[in-house]
Amino acid sequence: MYIGEVVGCVVASVKEERLENIPLLVVQLIEKGVKTKMIVAADATRQAGRGDFVFMIGSKEAARMFRKTVPAADSAIVGFIDSYNVRIKE
Repeated sequence: MYIGEVVGCVVASVKEERLENIPLLVVQLIEKGVKTKMIVAADATRQAGRGDFVFMIGSKEAARMFRKTVPAADSAIVGFIDSYNVRIKE
């Protein structure tokens, strides 16, 4: 599991068929209170938006979050963080 902040969304004119109707969001990872790289994550909650702190899972477990279809996803947003008590360094 890892955490990050949603900073945007991905608009794709063509998607892999199993990713249809699954939002793809740009998430900036937070490691030890420091913002690091940005990744694209499939939103299993379908409710995350810009500015939300979220936690994610990776690897094959990410694809298993979508029960009806198993999309080609390496990371998936699975929950929200209500409060974050560490000072984030830019």
